[in-house]
Amino acid sequence: MAEPTVVVGKVTKAHGLHGEVLVLVFSDNPDRFAPGSSLFIEDGREVRIRASRANGGRLLVAFEGVVDRNAAEALRGVTLVVPRSSLPELPEGEYWPHQLEGCDVVTESGRILGAIVDVIANPANDLWVAVDAAGTETLVPAIGEVVVEVDVEAGRVLVRDIAGLTAPDDPPRSSQ
Repeated sequence: MAEPTVVVGKVTKAHGLHGEVLVLVFSDNPDRFAPGSSLFIEDGREVRIRASRANGGRLLVAFEGVVDRNAAEALRGVTLVVPRSSLPELPEGEYWPHQLEGCDVVTESGRILGAIVDVIANPANDLWVAVDAAGTETLVPAIGEVVVEVDVEAGRVLVRDIAGLTAPDDPPRSSQ
């Protein structure tokens, strides 16, 4: 596929004799795996969902044209993707991980924390992983008390200088 893509799932193994596969889902869009939906395998081949149902923490999916265990086994380990253009528009102040990855993180005092290389989803708030040229990793909580400004067009994130977090040479203040 010529267009950039986003990973939405991974086939972990075949299930049963009728072509179903277990999918580890990376998408929070409940309609992504609905019957009739189309996805792409990382090599660009399109697959259409025939049926899907919950199975523990994973999803059982049947694709059109995959009708037996051998065909399902051939899908083991494949990554399922969608074009970035198919993602819905997010409200102002929210970003897709792929929009943040590569952005430079800089503190208000001008200290460069590095580029965002990963976004870790957490229940309370995401953590943005910034790595500088020396390989030093900084976990930046994506909260208003830390993040001052995000400019994905310019590839820049401005954060507050916080002792012990974004300013590691400054010891954290004790609360006595």
